[in-house]
Amino acid sequence: MQPVGSAPRLAVLVAVVVLASSAACCRAQLASNFYAGKCGNTSVEVVIQVAVKARLVWDKRMVAGLLHLLFHDCFVQGCDASLLLDGPNTEKTAPQNSGIFGYDFIDDIKSELEAACPGVVSCADIIIAATRDAIALCGGPSYAVTLGRRDGMSSVSWMASDLPSPHVDIATAIGMFAKKGFNSFEMATLMGAHTVGVTHCSVIDDRLRNFNGTGKADPSMDRTYAWILTTFACPKGQAFDNIVYLDEPSSILIFDKSYFNQILSGRGVLAVDQALGMDPATAWMVQFFATTDFFPAMFAHSITKLAALEVKTGTAGEIRRNCRLTN
Repeated sequence: MQPVGSAPRLAVLVAVVVLASSAACCRAQLASNFYAGKCGNTSVEVVIQVAVKARLVWDKRMVAGLLHLLFHDCFVQGCDASLLLDGPNTEKTAPQNSGIFGYDFIDDIKSELEAACPGVVSCADIIIAATRDAIALCGGPSYAVTLGRRDGMSSVSWMASDLPSPHVDIATAIGMFAKKGFNSFEMATLMGAHTVGVTHCSVIDDRLRNFNGTGKADPSMDRTYAWILTTFACPKGQAFDNIVYLDEPSSILIFDKSYFNQILSGRGVLAVDQALGMDPATAWMVQFFATTDFFPAMFAHSITKLAALEVKTGTAGEIRRNCRLTN
């Protein structure tokens, strides 16, 4: 792995310029203060922020839930809340979305806003604004969001194949992100959301106990860390599929750059996490984020771009009365 001093300086410069120059392009169809004056005397964004703050008091995992929900929604059919729709063969039923949580929280916010101004605030916008607030409240960057999304009216499970798996190799992941308009630097930045991420023992069992059929742990994982995970987080015979945090214990559920340091230490929990720090195409990015303070600003750009992916505005889609059902 290259030290940051020998990282491709030109690549870093180009990436920063690209991020800065493209920051406004993805907001063209949305607007700041979109709901101003549209919900009587109620501030839509204040309602969302208060709800997020109250939830995080007793459930700090919700920041991970919201980020997971936003990514899995926006990466499939764009940011249109199609992931929230109930029913047979919807996105929600796809294996890729089995670990998603937070649907109930979106329902709660939607109910409060429907009571204040029926049919005004989209479920898609609630996801975006709530995630923004959760990130800031957990130590991450404060950034502005533009709103005005409308909700999609269809949801099909097979479309979840657009989502990269926890085991995907970096070349394939880069290609999947490229199809959505993201470069590899933006991909690595968005993966930094794993600083507050969680997974389950079943997802990493092969890395811990039978990597590539060897009956041993993945050699790319720090041996001591693998022992800790198999002994305490994921012991044999566990009654439940235990939760595993993707960041170091001292920094779980704090939005910071420690995820990248975790990778440098050989303690990436998911296969794709560790691969990010080992593949020559992205290893320098991990080093760059771990040793500089650029991650918050770059993450703010990348998630804002993600939040504007294939949005429905104007007369497209609808404003659902219930986030789980079309009107």
